[in-house]
Amino acid sequence: MSERDRVRWEERYQSRAAPSVADVRIPAVFTAYQDIFPTEGRVLDLACGPGLASVWLARRGMEVWGVDVSPTAIDHARDLAARSGVGDRCRFDVVDLDSGLPAGPPADVVVCHRFRDRRLDQPITERLAPRGLLAISALSVVGADPGPFRVAPGELTTAFAQLDVIASGEGDGEAWLLARKP
Repeated sequence: MSERDRVRWEERYQSRAAPSVADVRIPAVFTAYQDIFPTEGRVLDLACGPGLASVWLARRGMEVWGVDVSPTAIDHARDLAARSGVGDRCRFDVVDLDSGLPAGPPADVVVCHRFRDRRLDQPITERLAPRGLLAISALSVVGADPGPFRVAPGELTTAFAQLDVIASGEGDGEAWLLARKP
């Protein structure tokens, strides 16, 4: 990630209050499918921000590893996990995903909410354990103006075509996909 982008994300999280335990939730686009998410196994949460989804998954019983480029976001995530009583099931690290996915074991769930780096598509698929769940969302041009971080129509389903799609959607400037590895 460029230094400018890194600073922008750090400033964004520094300007926000740490989330409260009441804020813990799965990203809204996946709420209708929350029962699909497992209650045991490993999670890799990419660009986890302050850890809202990570802590939600840990509360379900999963072992979570969240990564983000912002040290402040990671501090917030660690604190949120501790205050939520799941600090022992969560690990959070500062990672620049421009260097690729950090090495680690297969994941039963990979969450990637509102972050998109096409170079990670294949590594994400490879990191998923057999029958592993991918929950990915990104800003989209569908229902919004074009922008440098917005996906094209159908981009997520095309990028992850080797997975079995459970559900997907596009609209109001967001695209999302839930899919399983065969």
